[in-house]
Amino acid sequence: MAPNIRYGETPQLVKDQFDFFLKNGASGIKSLDDLQNLLNFTQICNSLRFGIESAYIHYLSKIQNLPVYSFLGLDEPKNIFTAYTLPIMQIGEIQSFYEKHQLERFKYLKLKINSENGFDLLKEVRKLSSQSIMIDANESWQNVEELIKFLEKIKKDNIVFVEQPLPYNFEEEYKYLKQNCTFDIFADESITDKADFKKLTEQFHGINMKLMKSGGYLNGIRLLKDAKKHGLKTMIGCMVETSLGISSAMNLCSLTDYNDLDGFFVIDNEPFNLITEKKGQLFYSKT
Repeated sequence: MAPNIRYGETPQLVKDQFDFFLKNGASGIKSLDDLQNLLNFTQICNSLRFGIESAYIHYLSKIQNLPVYSFLGLDEPKNIFTAYTLPIMQIGEIQSFYEKHQLERFKYLKLKINSENGFDLLKEVRKLSSQSIMIDANESWQNVEELIKFLEKIKKDNIVFVEQPLPYNFEEEYKYLKQNCTFDIFADESITDKADFKKLTEQFHGINMKLMKSGGYLNGIRLLKDAKKHGLKTMIGCMVETSLGISSAMNLCSLTDYNDLDGFFVIDNEPFNLITEKKGQLFYSKT
C-alpha cells in the first residue's frame, strides 16, 4: 500500500487506523460482505482500505484455487504495456536519464511537465525518441487559454493524451478545454474513490483510476466499468509501489485502454519480485 499525503494519509495514521480496525471486529470476519461492512464502519483511509481488502480477496482466491482476476469476475489481462515516467528534471538531465533507464524499450513514455518548462522538456525528449507520449501536467496550468495555446504548439506531436492539466476544481474550464483541445484529456485528481460521471464526461475523454485512491478492487472495478458505460477511456495508474501493489493493479487490466504501472521500477531492492518486464510489457513472475 502507498499512503498519499495529498489526502492526509501518513504512515502513522495508517498504523493507528489499522489498530482501530483490528480492535473493532476484524477477528469476526467470515465473508467478503462482513469485511465490506466493517470497512464502511471504520471509515479508514483509502490506501489502507485497499491493502486490507486486497489481502482478504487474495486469501479467498487462494482457497478457491483461482487467479485473482477470475475471482473478481474479470477476463485474464493480456498485453499489459506500461508507460515509464520521466519526472520533472533539468533539460540537461533528460538524455542521461533516458539512456540510464533504457527507455527506448517502452511503447509509451509519460512525461511530467509544468506550465513553465513543458515545451522545452518535450522538445528535448523528441531529440531522443519518437515514442508515444502521455503528458502529465499535474494541475500546473491556471489559465485555460494559455493551456490551449501550449497544446496548439504541440498538436502535431505524437501525444496519447494530456492528464489533469488544470486544478481538479476548474470544472467549467475543463468543459471549455474539452471542446477546444486537439488531444484527449484524462482525469486524475478529479477522480478518487468517488466519481460524478455526468460531470466527468463533460470535462474529460478518459480517467486514471488508482487502486490506492479507490479504496479497493471492488470499487476500482466499479469506477472502470462506469467510466466505460459513459464512453470514457480508461487507464490504471499507481503511486510509488512495490510489485505487490502493481501486480494487484494488473488484475484489472482487462478493463483498461492504457496502463501506467511503473511505480516499482524506482524502488531499490524491491522485496517481492512478483513482476517481470520485457520490452515495456509486464508479466506475472512464475513462483
